[in-house]
Amino acid sequence: MAKQMSVLTLSGNIGRINFFKNRTGFQAREKGGVPKSRIMSDPKFARTRENIAEFSNNAAAARMLKDAIRPAIQRFKDTRLHLRLTSRMMQVLKSDPVNVRGERQVAEGDWSLLRGLEMNGLTPLSGTLKMAYTISDGATEWGIDVPAFIPKDDVLIPEGASHMRVILAGAAVDFATGEKSFQIAQSAEVPVATPSAGLSLAVQKGGLPQSHKIVLVGVEFLQVVNGEFYPLNNGSNASGAIVFTERS
Repeated sequence: MAKQMSVLTLSGNIGRINFFKNRTGFQAREKGGVPKSRIMSDPKFARTRENIAEFSNNAAAARMLKDAIRPAIQRFKDTRLHLRLTSRMMQVLKSDPVNVRGERQVAEGDWSLLRGLEMNGLTPLSGTLKMAYTISDGATEWGIDVPAFIPKDDVLIPEGASHMRVILAGAAVDFATGEKSFQIAQSAEVPVATPSAGLSLAVQKGGLPQSHKIVLVGVEFLQVVNGEFYPLNNGSNASGAIVFTERS
């Protein structure tokens, strides 16, 4: 790969030469590589074809799950969530104990590997809600119980927040059919300046009929202006994580 040294820098293709810019400056390289037709047919590239197939399966599964939880993740401002989700779901795919390499499926993997995945990498839930809370797995619903707490002591409150709100969300997908469902419950707005008596939330399992389920807990911060609540900093301080999974 060559570095462009001219006063005039180029971007794009001229013949077989590609001109582009990266972190080290303007570069130039000749087009090359193995033709796609050979990669898809030559026995020497069998491992490459296996990787392509599993990458495609994982990308589709990650996109399906992300679409299912989109109403929740819109509250969390993190542009790198998709990368973290795709990476974690590749771990799920690779844990598939049923299919051979190249045919492994997210649907057959260890679904519990998604537990602990943060929705906001810069503001993890574990560092925001510092009090102990309980996730319950009942016969018909999942719930969260937060005991009495003092926000200034038990919550990492960003500057400018006047209130906070806890959310509990459940989502389910069926990777075979593409069907998905979503439920969410949220607490009332809790003033951050006064102690809270605690809170409880629940989402119904019956509303999530698909086979692969997740439960997400989150907290968002608000500012009240003339009686109206507004998310603080467009969600950049909101936190959330997948706290429970179930596969049926």
